Parts: sequence; structure tokens; C-alpha cells
Amino acid sequence: MNIGFIGIGIMGKSMVRNLMKAGHEVAVYNRTKAKAEDVVAEGALWCDSVAECAAGRDIVITIVGYPKDVEEVYFGENGILKNCAKGTVIIDMTTTSPKLAVRIYEEAKALGLHALDAPVTGGDAGAKAGTLTILAGGDKEVFDSCLPVLEAMGKTIRYEGKAGNGQHTKMCNQIAIAGALSGACEAIAYAKAVGLDTRLMLDSISTGAAGSFQMTNVAAKTLDDNYEPGFFLKHFIKDMSLASEEALAAGTRLDVLDQVLGACRKLEAQGMGDLGTQALMKYYGK
Repeated sequence: MNIGFIGIGIMGKSMVRNLMKAGHEVAVYNRTKAKAEDVVAEGALWCDSVAECAAGRDIVITIVGYPKDVEEVYFGENGILKNCAKGTVIIDMTTTSPKLAVRIYEEAKALGLHALDAPVTGGDAGAKAGTLTILAGGDKEVFDSCLPVLEAMGKTIRYEGKAGNGQHTKMCNQIAIAGALSGACEAIAYAKAVGLDTRLMLDSISTGAAGSFQMTNVAAKTLDDNYEPGFFLKHFIKDMSLASEEALAAGTRLDVLDQVLGACRKLEAQGMGDLGTQALMKYYGK
């Protein structure tokens, strides 16, 4: 496949590498060219604009930062929708608004394009290993046609239903993470307060009913004072904000999510947005 890939960040870079390993020809664009230089040296084709990256491709994949970035990349004058050939499949793998995913799907369809919303989970480790979970919404036949490409980047590929459902499912994922991560951080905070050996405590409870990926692979990093991002706190805030907004629109209250979101916003206001999500531990003090 001839693939255009827009967004060469922590996740995107590894995803591009895995697509190339699977034999696909990949053209790339990123706002900061320096972030793409290593994958270009490894064989990706550099493009000077979104329009160039989108033109003449079989599939165009995007994974950018925020909904406003998605809007710019898709709907701008030099954006994807105005520069793809008819029949192109466009796949937005950013975690973004379900409503925006539906808008992209509808406008793409009107132009003779095919769109999937396919956000991912698994972090930088999953992106590197090609073991991401990919949650796709859109037309089933389009999903089926893209499955070999998605399988180059992920291990668990799920078709979630109509356009927007991939994003709604990712909202559920982030809601669950908020509870699991905050629970692990609170367990560590309690252990420190009562004088336990925190590492022994985590080792003891992580293999039982309390165990989770967030405990073992995220919160546990704080024991080594490691706050390097596998996933940026600022992007987690964006995801939780979207989930909170969607919940309100659906008439649902998510009290735990909103509490964690409030704590993370306070940390971001203190300049911690570029740390990993395990920075939530800092809300509870040392």
C-alpha cells in the first residue's frame, strides 16, 4: 500500500516504522520536520505539506494532538479532504471528539472518500512493539479492506460499529484508566503515609485482584522518580475532557473521572503537562 502518515510523535514514529517493516511505502509529514528525520533516514518519504502527503495515496493516516489539530489537518485549505483522490481511505487515529469523527466521515463520503475513526491504546511501548489495541468506527467493508494495514501497527483490532464509535470506545478506555491510575497512586500515597515499603507493597498487591497495567507499568515508575512520558499528561487531560463533555451530553455523571481531571489540570497549571500520566502521583505529594 502507498500510505500517507501525518503526525510523527511518540506514537506515530513507531507506527510508521512498523508499517515500513510490513512492506508498505510510507510518506510522512509533521509540523516539526526534525521529529521525522530518523524515519526518513530509514526509508520514509518526506512531504513538505499535508496536501502533498495526502495526494495520490491509497490510505492516509493521522495521529495528531488535539481536536483543533485534527480539524486543521482535515478541513484546512491544504488539508486532507481537499487533496485526496476519490476512493482514498482516511484513518484518524488521534483520540478526538466522536462528533468530529462523524463530521469527517460524512464530509469524506460526500467527496467519494472513505473514513474510519480508529484511536489506539497501548502507549509508546505498544506502538514500538506493534501491539496496539485499535478501536475502529465506520463502514465495515472499509474496515475489512484496511485490516492488513491496521494489523501492521496493532495486535488487537476491533470494529466498534458506525462512525464515531471508535472514539466513544476510546472514551470508555480513558475513563477506566483514570480510575485505575488514581487508585494506584492513592495506594502508594497511603503506603508512604503509614510507613510501608512501597515497592514491596506494589509487588504484593499487583498480582491479585487489585492489579492493573496502570499499577504495574505506569504508577510504579514513580518509585524510581521516573516521570518520562509514555503518554503525556496534557494529552490525558484532553482525553478526559472530551469524555466528560460527551458524558454530560449523554446525561451521565462521571464523578471519579471529573475528580481525576481536576487533579491533572492543577498539575498542568504547575507546568507538568509534558510529564507522563504517572505525574498524577505528584498531586498526592512525595
